[in-house]
Amino acid sequence: MAKRKIIKIDEDKCNGCGECIPNCPEGALQIIEGKARLVSDLFCDGLGACIGHCPQGAIDIEERETEAYSERKVMENIIKQGPAVIAAHLKHLKEHNEFKLLGEAMEFMKEKGLAAPELDAEHNHSSGGCPGSRIIDRRTVGSAKMDQSVGVKAQSELEQWPIQINLVPENAPYLKNADLLIAADCVPFAYANFHRDLLKGKTLLVGCPKLDDLEFYREKVGRIIKNNELKSVTYVHMEVPCCFGLISIIEDAIASSGKNIPFKDVTITLQGERKE
Repeated sequence: MAKRKIIKIDEDKCNGCGECIPNCPEGALQIIEGKARLVSDLFCDGLGACIGHCPQGAIDIEERETEAYSERKVMENIIKQGPAVIAAHLKHLKEHNEFKLLGEAMEFMKEKGLAAPELDAEHNHSSGGCPGSRIIDRRTVGSAKMDQSVGVKAQSELEQWPIQINLVPENAPYLKNADLLIAADCVPFAYANFHRDLLKGKTLLVGCPKLDDLEFYREKVGRIIKNNELKSVTYVHMEVPCCFGLISIIEDAIASSGKNIPFKDVTITLQGERKE
């Protein structure tokens, strides 16, 4: 047996406002029958990015003993919550391409004499699914974009190296008195004016809130903010839920440092537009 951190929702306090949903990096939360529900233990990383966004204080983290993940054990808990939660859990597995686990869940329901809900096409991974990984094709036949390359040479605004959070030394000289820009690593590809509008005059840190170790980020970013005199911190990320995991980490790091550092949160849409 091993202990694992996982969120716990107090249904008496939860009013179903949905503030926690976009702040769950793994998309493990859904509003079902007027309450926030954890639809899959498998996708909860236990870091609690959703906690600070619950105005009712209904979300907490508990540490409980658990064996290696078992879909059958998860289903034992899921079926107690009723048909709506069952359907949401099965769709969640399908959206994340966990077809082996989906098969185990279906087999468990069959053994229990329960009819499995039909998973309709709108929840297929390619047409919907996890917002951070669903397939989007924005190409249009015969479309034309303005050619910005004629007579214009784009200039890089990058003034330091390395840039990965994992690699940047905590005492790097370019962190001193810096305007710090922390960017989710998909942003420069999605936002055409990244260098001109966001990077110019700033020191850059890059990372992926979904695929990298957020606990490591918590410690590393915390030390960088605590041990350097920063003029400001900006976090720019995509609009998908998996990109929101760093917001609370940065906010907590600034609060723990005891410093009055201005913080700005910038979102880039999947269409490559900026909103704040």
